[in-house]
Amino acid sequence: MSSSSKARPSLPRLPVPELRQTLDRYLASLEPLMLEDERLGKSSFESSYDLRSKLARSFETGIGKVLQERLYALDRASPNNWLDDNFWIKKAYLEWRAPLLVNSNWWLAFHDDDMIPQGALTGESSDSRAGITLWQMRRAAWLVYRILDFKGKLHDGELHPETTRTGIWLRQSTEKMFNIGRIPAQFCDSISSPPPLDSPDSRKLLITVHNWFYTIDVYQEPSSSTDIPQLMTPQEIVTRIRAVVLDVEQRLAKGERAIPVGVLTADDRDKWAENQQHLLSAHPDNRRTYHSMLSSVMALSLDHLTHTTAPTPHSIPSPRKISQEVLDSHLHMIRAHSLNVANRFYDKPFTIIVDPSTRAGATGEHSPCDALVPSIVAEYGIIQGVDEVAFNTSLDDTDPGGWQRLDWVADTKIREECDAAHARALQIVEDSDASVLWFEGYGTDWIKGIAKFGPDAYIQMVLQLAWYKTRGKFTPTYETVLTRMFKRGRTETLRTLTQESQAWVLAMVDSNSTVEIRYTAFQRAIKKHSRLTKEAATGRGIDRHLLGLRLMLRSQDGEHAPLFDDEMFDRSQQWKLSTSGLSAGHLFRGTG
Repeated sequence: MSSSSKARPSLPRLPVPELRQTLDRYLASLEPLMLEDERLGKSSFESSYDLRSKLARSFETGIGKVLQERLYALDRASPNNWLDDNFWIKKAYLEWRAPLLVNSNWWLAFHDDDMIPQGALTGESSDSRAGITLWQMRRAAWLVYRILDFKGKLHDGELHPETTRTGIWLRQSTEKMFNIGRIPAQFCDSISSPPPLDSPDSRKLLITVHNWFYTIDVYQEPSSSTDIPQLMTPQEIVTRIRAVVLDVEQRLAKGERAIPVGVLTADDRDKWAENQQHLLSAHPDNRRTYHSMLSSVMALSLDHLTHTTAPTPHSIPSPRKISQEVLDSHLHMIRAHSLNVANRFYDKPFTIIVDPSTRAGATGEHSPCDALVPSIVAEYGIIQGVDEVAFNTSLDDTDPGGWQRLDWVADTKIREECDAAHARALQIVEDSDASVLWFEGYGTDWIKGIAKFGPDAYIQMVLQLAWYKTRGKFTPTYETVLTRMFKRGRTETLRTLTQESQAWVLAMVDSNSTVEIRYTAFQRAIKKHSRLTKEAATGRGIDRHLLGLRLMLRSQDGEHAPLFDDEMFDRSQQWKLSTSGLSAGHLFRGTG
């Protein structure tokens, strides 16, 4: 039987967990915090636990029972699932007012492309135009081509067909990454709708160079409205990128400077909403520019400088013999720094970034899909290096057409707002850091093969120990678990700090503990973590359920739940240690 003839599997619905089950697991998650309070002389574990048990019992037999029934009714009325259909994207992303820069947007730093000549990796090139090098443009064009090739093959079923549950999940998730953007609004943002397939904007790539915005055609114009647009070749894409770069060079030679509107998208969301409305009302061209940016298939940022950081005193070379400063400067370039923070459109779900030395990566707005999805797309983009044969024609200064400026009409207010937003963005960047520690003592093979533990649980325990040894106290810890086995599933929270992990950490710092005691405690902690992981992945976690119950409260009718007002409820969700992330693997230098 061919893959195309196989029945399309159906994904189960995300369940609404049983109320008593969630409350029991919630109380268990509080135990390490209450034990910590007792250890620090604040309150006894017994009295604290007794109070929370009473709150849970009262909730279960009172308002909680009502809220659970409402959640069941909401689930029955929801086409896909009670969480994603109704409030997840708003509560987890769109209602947050913090800037996307550092706080929300994901990023990936790619390894260098071994197919690129060694001389191009310095960023110093005689063929540089406006600071943009030939191989920078080639790698950018190749990455764009590969990413869009993946998009097309996924859509056509050539990759990850919908005959598997993974194929269904990946296709549905990947479709949300392209031809859209996040739109700022007071109190709660929204996501733009994809343009019609026959819209010219849907066939364009958004490019930023020296803080200017452009679009280029990356798909051929179809001969009829029923034809599917064909992806251009890498050579056709790079000729259009080159045309944009030459235009930027001419503008710089004339003394022009871009109005750095991109940095406004890195600002507080309410502030960006205010400035966006001012821009859109200032001139009709701004509306057309903005619409083109949102509708473009994806984005490409070409930086004109190679960012460097100061050498570190104790640099440890990576397995690829990359110095710590080179590695860190690459990560900072993708995250953003003072000289490229405005050369972005942070509301776009997928942006490729390439600098003059051909260092590359990607970043994107987080709300449409979880970061694992763009990482899978990016892996396809970089696993095959630049094919020099694909660029079989030398580039000249002939204008190929197929590119457009996206200029903003701005007044003094917007120029001042850009300056202020840039200053605030730098404060965010300077208050954050990104680095990777390459540990070569052992890795996942040893953890799985010799130690016989799951690598995730093992590393999570190590993080608990590291946190405690550096801070002298415990903290609630966040880890993401995917619920992709369910229809429109996203994520669940795994509360890594448990009574078992706490007991192991304390055994490790107790000089009187024997190896046997520590090992036994470690086994218990690993076992508990593995169980929690399975529960979260199979729709039996607690945090999404507790969120749903809270949102079923009708506060306008005077409804009230003391369980949610308890300071321990809020404290248990203050994630000072967040371990949500992606494995760097063999293709990424770092992720964040």
